[in-house]
Amino acid sequence: MILITGATGTIGREVVRLLPAHLAVRILARDPAAVTGVPATAETVQGDYADPRSLMRALSGVRAAFLVTNRIADDDARFLRAARSAGVRHVVKLSAAGVTDGEAEDLITRWQRGNEELWRGSGLEWTLLRPRLFMSNTLSWAGSVRTHGAVRALYGASANACVDPRDVAEVAVRALTGDGAGYAGRALTLTGPEPITAVRQTDQLAELLGRPLRFEELGPGRARTVLAERYPRDVVDALLERAERQREGCKSEVDGTLPALLGRPARSFRVWARRHLSAFRASVEPYSAAGQSPCEPAVTVAEKTGSPA
Repeated sequence: MILITGATGTIGREVVRLLPAHLAVRILARDPAAVTGVPATAETVQGDYADPRSLMRALSGVRAAFLVTNRIADDDARFLRAARSAGVRHVVKLSAAGVTDGEAEDLITRWQRGNEELWRGSGLEWTLLRPRLFMSNTLSWAGSVRTHGAVRALYGASANACVDPRDVAEVAVRALTGDGAGYAGRALTLTGPEPITAVRQTDQLAELLGRPLRFEELGPGRARTVLAERYPRDVVDALLERAERQREGCKSEVDGTLPALLGRPARSFRVWARRHLSAFRASVEPYSAAGQSPCEPAVTVAEKTGSPA
């Protein structure tokens, strides 16, 4: 039995989709009704990291688990205690590439590092997945692209070696299944094939859509205001610190791990964008610049939206 957490999120959803049909799969969700598009053979159970009994029920009979946590809390420790008691052998943990930046000391990075250390000392087999920013984070631009023909983001000229979530999910599946021999005890940095800026992403979207798009720089002050609508102050501070590290060039390095594992190149942003182009298509054209509203910068903490690395 394989347990999947985060099945309503960016990576977990893809992991469920890619798992071989013959495998026994159980999905842990706070709200099982929110889990859609999963195979009929998959079992979905209600549970929460803060509820030890629900974790024990979900982990009963599980040999490998895919773990996603996105609250800055003790969810990893709670899951570990239950996993040990249930006899789980292998945990594939979604982390972030930012943990490798020795000068990054923001709240989120410190929390992620602490979680990694927890699993390293857990006594279980573990695999750490460290993706860069998910290409799917650009879906946060879709509303302003459709309505106003504009992308608004923070530090548009700074590059990130962002990664297609499908590629990360494919690595996770290999680590979880019989193809995962040799994955235990490894921390895998997963990037896209090239560093790319928000300005260049805007250009590529415009080319694919066949319509002009403009890029509008979202300054730090406005970005803070937008993020404060969703996150507490300490998390907002951390997200802006991480964006500053990207501006300084700390997230642009391309890692060769992913293509070596998958035996093919990592997918490019253009390939990802072509697959999701319908999300950016204008519902009414021509568009008007009136009534614009700011778009969230591509820095997030919740895995549902994307990786904050």
